[in-house]
Amino acid sequence: MASISLPKHSLPSVLPTHKPRTSSSHKHPILSKSSQSQFYGLKLSHSTSLSIPSSSSSVKTAIFAKVNKGQVPPSFTLKDQDGKTLSLAKFKGKPVIVYFYPADETPGCTKQACAFRDSYEKFKKAGAEVVGISGDDPSSHKAFAKKYRLPFTLLSDEGNKIRKEWGVPADLFGTLPGRQTYVLDKKGVVQLIYNNQFQPEKHVDETLKLLQSL
Repeated sequence: MASISLPKHSLPSVLPTHKPRTSSSHKHPILSKSSQSQFYGLKLSHSTSLSIPSSSSSVKTAIFAKVNKGQVPPSFTLKDQDGKTLSLAKFKGKPVIVYFYPADETPGCTKQACAFRDSYEKFKKAGAEVVGISGDDPSSHKAFAKKYRLPFTLLSDEGNKIRKEWGVPADLFGTLPGRQTYVLDKKGVVQLIYNNQFQPEKHVDETLKLLQSL
């Protein structure tokens, strides 16, 4: 009977191999610790494993709506890093940058937050406010803001309700919360939507360019 052999490198390198391990608490993680620098929104550790959703239905249900340029996005009321409630309506009358990011203390999210911090005076000069939103709780936001001296508001979207209402797309087969920035003008209308998971600092450059034209 004829046998069929496959090329050794026919499968993507990110898939787990089936070589036996002498000792391991892992069960074939798709991403190793060495991949952390590539996936800026993931908190990876030795015990972390990541699996791809078995069906496309879990990805499809992750987005309930989509905010487009020229629209007024759904309002929200969330808790900030001090546990105080804050509504989007508070910023009416001035430009506001609302940026959704995966999680506190991850490499890319830290770079992005520090980039907004370093350019914060430019945003203030333009009369704009900066608001970061993730699924972390207020205490996590408070520690994150204190550690990196962040001068702007961080809001807790626990359960990712607002992320879904705004239609922020996920990355990495739906397992990684998306990194998306919105610029709203003084009337609360979206003038820019920028998505870039792996170049977090670019969000600052793009929003400043847009603000100069408002």
